[in-house]
Amino acid sequence: MNNDLLKFITCGSVDDGKSTLIGHMLYDAKLLFTDQKKALELDSKVGSNDGNLDYSLLLDGLMAEREQGITIDVAFRYFTTERRSFIVADTPGHEEYTRNMAVGASFADLSVILVDASQGVLIQTKRHARICALMGIRHFVFAVNKMDLVHYDEQRFKKIQKEIKILMAEFNEQSIAIIPVSATVGDNVTNKSSHMPWYDGPSLLQYLEDIDISEADHQNGFSMSVQRVCRPNRQFRGFQGQISTGRIAVGDEITVYPSKETSRVKAIYNGDQLVDEIGAGHGVTIQLDTEIDVSRGSVMTKDYDILLNTMFAASILWMDDTPLTAGKTFWLKLGTQIVPATVMNIKYKIDINTGAEIYSENIYKNEIAACEISVGSNVVFDEFSKNRDMGSLILIDRVTNATAACGVVVNEINRRKNLFWHDMDITRELRQEHLGQKAFTLWLTGLSGAGKSTIANELEKRLFAMGKHTMLLDGDNVRIGLNKNLSFSHKDRIENIRRVAEVSKLMNDAGLIVLTSFISPYRQDRQNAREIIGDCFVELYVNTPLEECERRDVKGLYRAARSGKIAEFTGITSPYEEPENAEIVIETVNRTVEECVDDIIEQLIDLL
Repeated sequence: MNNDLLKFITCGSVDDGKSTLIGHMLYDAKLLFTDQKKALELDSKVGSNDGNLDYSLLLDGLMAEREQGITIDVAFRYFTTERRSFIVADTPGHEEYTRNMAVGASFADLSVILVDASQGVLIQTKRHARICALMGIRHFVFAVNKMDLVHYDEQRFKKIQKEIKILMAEFNEQSIAIIPVSATVGDNVTNKSSHMPWYDGPSLLQYLEDIDISEADHQNGFSMSVQRVCRPNRQFRGFQGQISTGRIAVGDEITVYPSKETSRVKAIYNGDQLVDEIGAGHGVTIQLDTEIDVSRGSVMTKDYDILLNTMFAASILWMDDTPLTAGKTFWLKLGTQIVPATVMNIKYKIDINTGAEIYSENIYKNEIAACEISVGSNVVFDEFSKNRDMGSLILIDRVTNATAACGVVVNEINRRKNLFWHDMDITRELRQEHLGQKAFTLWLTGLSGAGKSTIANELEKRLFAMGKHTMLLDGDNVRIGLNKNLSFSHKDRIENIRRVAEVSKLMNDAGLIVLTSFISPYRQDRQNAREIIGDCFVELYVNTPLEECERRDVKGLYRAARSGKIAEFTGITSPYEEPENAEIVIETVNRTVEECVDDIIEQLIDLL
C-alpha cells in the first residue's frame, strides 16, 4: 500500500484521448458524486458521442472545449482511492496551447503520455516528452490508447513500444512503463482487460497506485526562498516560505543570501503551531534572534552550497509569438526573486524529432533551446537537477508582462568570477566638479530622416559655446568604426544599442555630456540603455511623421527600401516603437533647427 500523494500529468497529441482516459478512470473507480454522474449522463446525450457516455466531459469544462472536442486549459482533479491520493493535471494536446501543458508539467512528479495506437508516436508526443523531461519529471507512463480501433493487435503495440523506447533513450528517467489501453471501452484503465491476454502488466490505475516516486535527496542542507515578510505588529517579524531542501530546527544558525548575513532561528511556525524542527515541503514562518536584512527574494540556507552569480546556462521552452533573439531583456523570476535579465547567447535549439542540437539565431514558439542568461547583479540559484525550487525560472516580457518562456538552470557560468569592478579614487563626481558641469546622456531617437543628427550637431555647438564639455555619438559614425562588424538584423541592432549605452556610461563617468543620435527603434532596447546608463539618461524623441521623413529622404534610403533594395528598414519593413514616456519630445515639422534646439535647451536647464 502506498499512501503518498502522487501528482501526475496527462499529455500527448491532439485527440489521443487524455480527458476520456481520466474521466473513465474516475467513473470506473466510483470516484464521482451522484450529481456528477447524473450530469455526465445527461450531457453525453446531447454530445458528440452518439449518446454514449463521453467521459471527457468530466474534465473539459470550458464551453469552447466541449464545442471543439479538445482540451484548451489545464484541468486539475483531486481524487483518492483506498491505496493512494492523486492530483491529476489534464493538459491540452494542441500545439497552440503548449504553454498550458508546460504549466501542468511544472507541478507533476509523473507523466502519463498518451499515444494513439492507430497513429503511433507523433511530433507533439515527442515535444511533450521533452517538455516533461525539461520540467524535471523522471517517471513516465506511456498509455497506448485506442487499442480497440486496431483490434487489440499485439504487433501494432510492440511497434509503438519500440518507437517509445527509442524516443526515451536520451532521457535520464527513473522509471518508464508502456501500457496498452482503450480509454473509451475501459480496457486496462482501472482493471485488467480480457481483450489483451498477451499483456501481463498492471492496469493504469494499479500502476499509479503502486509506483514509488521517492527520490534520494541531492542536498542534505536546508534552503528556503523567502516569499513574504510577515509583520502583523511591531513585536513580530517572521519570514515565510516553503522549505525546498533539508531540515531546520530552533537554534540553528542560518545564512541569508545575497547579503551573506547570519543569524539563529528563534522560532518556527508550521501554520499557527510552534514546532521545534521541520523539513522539506512544509510552508513555515521563521523568526530570527537578530535584526538582519531579509526581504522577499532572499534565500535562507544552512549547510548548503548555494550559487551566487550573475550568469548561468539555462534550458528554456520559448512560448511567445515573437521569436527570441540574443540580446533581448526580460524580467527573470527565479525562486521568489524578480530581476532584470538578458539572454546573452543562444547556444542551440533542440530538434523535436531527433533531439539533435541545431545552431540558430532565433528561437520560435514552442521550441526548446539552450541559452546563457545574464543579470545585472548577483542572484541566488542552484542547478535544477539539485533543487527544483531554486533552479526553475520564467522569463517575463517587460512590455506586455506576458510569460515569454519557462525553463531550468543547467549550470553556473564562471566567466566573471575573476573580474571585479575597481572603484577609482578619481570619481565621476570629482570629474564633474573639475569640469564645472553635470554629466548626462541625451538619447535622441526617431525615424531615419527625422532630423536627429542635424539637431544633435546644432545642440552640441550650442553647448560648446556655453562652455560645456561634450561628446556626440552619431549612428552612422559609430557603425563605421566601433560597430562595423554588426549588421542591421534584429540581433545586431540590439547589440549596437547595448555597446553605445556602455560607451555613453563610460563617457558620463569621465564627466562628459553625451549626445547620441540613433534610430534605436525598439522600446525594450532603449529601456536597456536607460538601465545601463542609470539616472543620468534623458530620452529625447524627435517626432517627425513618416511621410515627412520620406519627403526629405536625404540619403535616398526610403526609395531604396520601397523598391526592395534594403531589407528590414525602420518605418517601412521593420517597426519603429514610439517612446511612451520620453523626458523630451520635439516636433520638427514647420520648425527651424534653431527653434528645436532652443526648446531642448529650455527643457534641459536644470541639468545645465
